[in-house]
Formats: sequence, structure tokens, C-alpha cells
Amino acid sequence: MNSLAPLVDRLGRVHTSLRISVTDRCNIRCFYCMPNENVQFRPRSEILSFEEIVRFVRTVTPMGVDKLRLTGGEPLVRADLPELVRQLVAVPGIREIALTTNGMLLADQAQPLREAGLQRLNVSLDTLDEATFQRIARRPGLDSVLAGISAAQRAGFGNIRLNAVAIRGITDSEIVPLARFAREHDCELRFIEFMPLDAENQWDSSQVLSGEEIRAVLEAEFGPLVPAPRDNPSQPAVDYRYADGGGSVGLIHPVSQPFCGDCNRVRLTAEGQLRNCLFSTVEWDVRELLRGGASADQIEQLVRDCVAAKKPGHGIDSAEFVKPLRAMFQIGG
Repeated sequence: MNSLAPLVDRLGRVHTSLRISVTDRCNIRCFYCMPNENVQFRPRSEILSFEEIVRFVRTVTPMGVDKLRLTGGEPLVRADLPELVRQLVAVPGIREIALTTNGMLLADQAQPLREAGLQRLNVSLDTLDEATFQRIARRPGLDSVLAGISAAQRAGFGNIRLNAVAIRGITDSEIVPLARFAREHDCELRFIEFMPLDAENQWDSSQVLSGEEIRAVLEAEFGPLVPAPRDNPSQPAVDYRYADGGGSVGLIHPVSQPFCGDCNRVRLTAEGQLRNCLFSTVEWDVRELLRGGASADQIEQLVRDCVAAKKPGHGIDSAEFVKPLRAMFQIGG
């Protein structure tokens, strides 16, 4: 691998992390991510092939990208996903590959993914109550998610992260049960503030259950939370350890305490559009280059143009904020 200049934006942020959406399709319909009915998915011909994804990754690794996260939609609905993992693991320079999933199909796929070389898992788990699960996901399936987590642990995945979206009026009562579950099952729980990326445009700031409120609830139940050192300043979560030794918990505050100043991520959508921010209103067309016979130098320049155009922050907390036209499932988590 021939090293190139790193991917540095105008504010000096070095970009080493790439999130790759492998599909916009999903088997549930969480209201904070996608519509309930009549979802318009991209035709399969527009979705990047494994070969195209791997070629793009091989182009950006010489610029310092060494960490990949596979997302969706729901990535496990993409056929033969372990094969993509195998191919990505073989790319020189890649040191970590992770995957974010809703867990519904994980029971059957955990072992093949582990054998393919997947290193880390994040599983969405907003609630431990089936009725609340269906209120959020608008489909049944909590038992499948829990079975997937158990299967992943049997397959050898350690430090599984559980991602819980915190929504006032819906998941307030889930904070303590989720924390207790994570502590008992040796998982790392992360609460994520509800963000304005829902497809039905129902988000309101009053629904945001802030990280500080969650921390107060946890401390009232389990005792003091001790700030944990940050191994990587670009990680989105503020981590804490339970003073009683019962593991750790992370709080992600994209709305109340934006962490844009340390962001090191770029995103590739399922149909091959590069985004420099989850909330970007502009995209750069990688697919056109990949399918048009472009050289590695041309793809490199597009990536550098994308990173160079990155704004200081997403601006959710400002009057100038403009919500992206696309919802979470179309962007990739």
C-alpha cells in the first residue's frame, strides 16, 4: 500500500473512519429512521456491488482510512454479507471492521460473520418491553434481537455495544432496565439522543432525552458514574464507569452537546454517494466514477473534495440548521 497525504479538512480534522451502508432496506420500521409504509427503496441496480465497495476502500486506505463500519438500512438483509467482510478484511491497511445491526437476523449470521473476520458489533436495543419495541419498530421482534445478542456472544464477539435511542415520553422508563441488562450480560450500553433524521418529519426538540438527564437517572439507581478516559478523542460517546465495578455506559449527545469538533468520519451510502456529515445536504457521486472507468487518482480527488467541504458542525443547535432531505435509512447509521 502506497501512503498518500492524510484526509484532513479545513479545520485540521483527520479522517480515518468510513461508514459504509450496504443497503437501504430493513426488516423493521423504526419511526426515528424510516416511514412505516410505502417505503421507496433504491433499485438493486443502483446499489454498489461488493466489488465496487472493495475498490473504493482500496482507494481510501492509502489516505489513512483504517476503520470501517458496515451499516444500512439493516446490513444483515444484504445477501452474502460475510463474503464482503472477508474481502474487506483482506484490504491492506484496514485494522478494524465493525457492524451496526438491529439484531433481528443476527442469531443465524453471528457465527459466519465472526468467521469472516468481523471484529465488533453494535446492536440497536431501545427497550426490553415488547409493546414499546413495537411502538418504536412498528413490527414485532424483541425476542429475535435478544436471541441475536446471545448468539453473537457464543460466536465470540466480546464487548458488544447496545445502542439505545433515548426518546422522551417513550423510553424514559427503559433507562434502568437497559442498564441492568447490559451490566448482567457484559455488554456496553450507549444511549443516543433522538436526532432529526426521521422520514416522517415528526422530530421535535422536546422529545430529546438528554445525556445529562440519563446520567442522573443512572446515578440515582446505581450510584456514581466515574468519567472514563477517552482512548480516541473522535469517538462520539462520553464514557463512564460504574463506581461499583459493574461495567461502563456511554452517552452520545449529538443534540445537546455536539461533538463535531473531533469528528473523523465520512459516509458512503448504499447507492454510492459520499457524505462528509450525517446531516450533510450535499453528496459526492462515487458510483459514477466507479462505473465510469475513473482512475484511482480521480476517486481520490473526489474524496478530498468531499472532506475539504466539511462544515465545522451539523448545526442542530442553531437557528440556521437545515434538515437533510434524506432519512437515516437512506444515509446509513
